[in-house]
Amino acid sequence: MDFGHIIQQIIISIVPIMLAVILHEVSHGYVAYRLGDPTAKMMGRLTLNPISHIDILGTILMPLVLYVMSDGSFVFGYAKPVPINAYNFKNPKRDMAISAAAGPVTNIIIAMISMLLLKHILAPLADIAELSTVTTILNPLALMLRACIIINVVLAVFNMIPIPPLDGGRVLTGMLPYRQAMALSRIEPYGFMIVILLAVTHIADFFIFPVIKMILRLLYML
Repeated sequence: MDFGHIIQQIIISIVPIMLAVILHEVSHGYVAYRLGDPTAKMMGRLTLNPISHIDILGTILMPLVLYVMSDGSFVFGYAKPVPINAYNFKNPKRDMAISAAAGPVTNIIIAMISMLLLKHILAPLADIAELSTVTTILNPLALMLRACIIINVVLAVFNMIPIPPLDGGRVLTGMLPYRQAMALSRIEPYGFMIVILLAVTHIADFFIFPVIKMILRLLYML
């Protein structure tokens, strides 16, 4: 095991991982606030202060271990969930679905911005900068932006699996008729176990990684 490579992976990925999971959660709360639910704002969760959002296991340890062990090809993590009270919405089913979708949409936007910075600012700068600047500043920044792209795309796709409590499950619940939505919501206590089983058995590979690769190809066209 190359510990030097692992340390490098950790240093490169820690900021992108925290940015991805924290902005993911803040976006849930902000969109919910705009739709009429002030719960997250009243509890001080509409902030970019990491201390308000970090969960040691979900924000740091789990994503770092997954990212390092997969050599950057897979990551999943979470921050402390932002509280949302659907009873404050004018249309609870619809607005809950919109609030849930905000997290993955934010991750895709972060990935798009990272790609634009990498291709249209960092790459041209590397062509004209001194070698020492490229080595000490631009190359590490490029590695962080590449990590940011992959991390955010993977988190977005993984979170849109239509199984509650993942965001995709909440979106689907909001779109289904009442009876079917209630049936789907009963899966929530077992949702993470189902998702872990899909990942461990590699069943998820057949519908997660093709979507990730497709989105990455689209991003490289920006």
